[in-house]
Amino acid sequence: MKHFTVLIRLLRDRKNFLDEISHDVKLESKILSLLVASSLFFAVYGAIIGASSSWLQMLSSAIKLPALYLVTLIICLPTLYFFDILFGSQLNFRQYTVMALTSVSTISVLLFSFAPIVLFFLISVQGYDFFLLLNVAVMALTGFVGVKLFYKGMRIIVGPDAIEQQLRNRLLKGWVVLYGLVGSQLGWTLRPFFGAPNEPFQIFRPEIEGNFYAQVFILIRSLFGL
Repeated sequence: MKHFTVLIRLLRDRKNFLDEISHDVKLESKILSLLVASSLFFAVYGAIIGASSSWLQMLSSAIKLPALYLVTLIICLPTLYFFDILFGSQLNFRQYTVMALTSVSTISVLLFSFAPIVLFFLISVQGYDFFLLLNVAVMALTGFVGVKLFYKGMRIIVGPDAIEQQLRNRLLKGWVVLYGLVGSQLGWTLRPFFGAPNEPFQIFRPEIEGNFYAQVFILIRSLFGL
């Protein structure tokens, strides 16, 4: 229960939470709590989207969705840390880790809040392409909010004098874009999360042709008959 308490503190008292991060207060416990809470929220949402296919897909997606967000973080975080210290940051790696986890945790909470809506459409609308695009839109929206709050949080804890340096400001914006690109392509690599109709259950697709953005374009054309 204490893990969720930490997450609620992040949502309700963001200013003080960020202040504790900047002063290196109990970062290890924050990392553990945010990891546990966000993983559970991602797992619930993953189970719902996987339920569109089978119970095996539901179980697989409940495991793979938390992995998607956390592996993306593991891939991208060292880039931010080493480039940022190159330009004068005094933060340690734990502080960067907690800051990145605040973004991931926010995304997980927002996805969890969308879960009843997604479940409603899963039950009431029979259309694979529509359900897939609906979830792409939900994930894009929640991801945008999460990384935007991360960007604002970094500006606060690094300090106005340092963050106004043009190179570091551009670096932070570039990392946010990189995080989104890596996450979307990793999601394509780890697919399926939904399970295509009339297809047998697969943990991973045997081939990794194409990319995430091309597939979204194809789905939009198919949905609207273009």
